[in-house]
Amino acid sequence: MSTATVRIPEDKRDTLKIIASVEKKEIKEILCDLIDEYIERHKETLELLSKPKWVEIIKKGKEEVARGIKGKTLNELED
Repeated sequence: MSTATVRIPEDKRDTLKIIASVEKKEIKEILCDLIDEYIERHKETLELLSKPKWVEIIKKGKEEVARGIKGKTLNELED
């Protein structure tokens, strides 16, 4: 496995060291767990962004909102 250097503010690093010590874990274990959780939370977003049609629909919707165009109610949306 390759590695990467991550710069963490000193106060957060110190807190992380304390937590790692209490949990008897290595800091890299905690960071890997946090990264896994972050990726899992954003999978749906990545999935949507990988579909060009959805990206275009989202972009169009954002433009309409910026121009003040009123959206549809839930009942007006297609299934």
